Amino acid sequence: MTPHELTGRARTHLVEVQGLGCHVHAHVLTPFVQLRRGASRAGIDLAAASAFRDFDRQLAIWNAKFDAPPAAGATSNPDERISAILQWSALPGASRHHWGTDLDLIDRAALTPGYRVRLVAEEYAPGGPFAAAALWLEEHAAKFGFFRPYRGVRSGVQPEPWHFSFAPVAELARRHLTAALLRAALAEAALRGKEAVLARLEEILSRYVNSIDLP
Repeated sequence: MTPHELTGRARTHLVEVQGLGCHVHAHVLTPFVQLRRGASRAGIDLAAASAFRDFDRQLAIWNAKFDAPPAAGATSNPDERISAILQWSALPGASRHHWGTDLDLIDRAALTPGYRVRLVAEEYAPGGPFAAAALWLEEHAAKFGFFRPYRGVRSGVQPEPWHFSFAPVAELARRHLTAALLRAALAEAALRGKEAVLARLEEILSRYVNSIDLP
């Protein structure tokens, strides 16, 4: 991938997933279609609540969280705010969703009318609407090349049972994403907390991008 593709500032590596209204890396389309077919035989209609997400969208998410009023007992210290955000949301330019290799998966067959997907752990736990999908993916996703990068073992990010990544392409992207590329992507961005982010960019890359739960 090019530097702009790695940091979410280009879409030249993407193709559309027909019928799902989302985009993935061109080399991820066939494995994802095969994963969906496998799940459908178990009565599961896999869909992506989120797939490719560009730099500007990630920037909007980041800035909204940085500017949100602190929760009770929380601090307004920029470094602590940044660390809190990174537990759940990637730094713009450093999101795995930029690569088109990562998807937040749900089971459309389990949705009831009016249900609002929240992407929280309870939805994938026993008794949750996506519990059956979570069990199926745990057993079968690796056969199609997919894994969960955020299991809460090595990852600096909180566990995300919905987040699956296509390893063959994602691992190449992760190895090519450097602090220099991130710094260039952020150079002109109106990023909240930018000075504090740039001061600890290497640490952010190490802890929140490279420290994942490998397959």
